[in-house]
Amino acid sequence: MLVKFDPFKEIRELERRIYNTIPVQTENAISTFTPSVNTREDEKGYYIEIDLPGVKKEDINIDLNDKILTISGERKFKEEVKKEHYYKIETAFGKFERSFTIPEDADIENIEAKSENGVLEIFIPKIKKEAPKKRIEIK
Repeated sequence: MLVKFDPFKEIRELERRIYNTIPVQTENAISTFTPSVNTREDEKGYYIEIDLPGVKKEDINIDLNDKILTISGERKFKEEVKKEHYYKIETAFGKFERSFTIPEDADIENIEAKSENGVLEIFIPKIKKEAPKKRIEIK
């Protein structure tokens, strides 16, 4: 299989990682972006917040496969035509995908997700573990 060499591919990928806003052309010529993510944990569970402004919840997929939670989707470009003025688009459009390893103490049966005001919020509750009870024999 012959692959076309792109000498600037690694530089564009590095810029995308640093600035998180520069679209990258993939081999299939589809623009991609990496949404910003905040994660935190407390005694109740794990929280993932993903910034997805302009992405409809119908365009977001959340899949769990073998303890890997994958969020993917697409921010679609709005068709806008300006004939008299020059303008610049700085918003990244295209497909995105982020994956997270689910901890062993996660309750995967009760994961919740909601999308509001351009932020996807995922809550992964922890399994409530009770201290094991054991009777100690006196010798």
